[in-house]
Amino acid sequence: MDIKAKIEEVIGKIQNDKDFAAKFQQDPVKAVEGVVGVDLPDDQVNAVIDAVKAKVAAGGLMDKLSGLLGGKKD
Repeated sequence: MDIKAKIEEVIGKIQNDKDFAAKFQQDPVKAVEGVVGVDLPDDQVNAVIDAVKAKVAAGGLMDKLSGLLGGKKD
């Protein structure tokens, strides 16, 4: 399994699917495992979640994600 590709796939879904973005916000483990298609060990799924959150934050997507979900920008 190409973890980098799965991270990019999750980021793409966050950007393009507000329902998935909400699911990722509420339960990132289930959201990631749904994209990956398998039940990953905790250390692996947490590494993917951390990488996704870091890329989302670095790309300015947190503001976009917050806006999609009706959150307020600080």
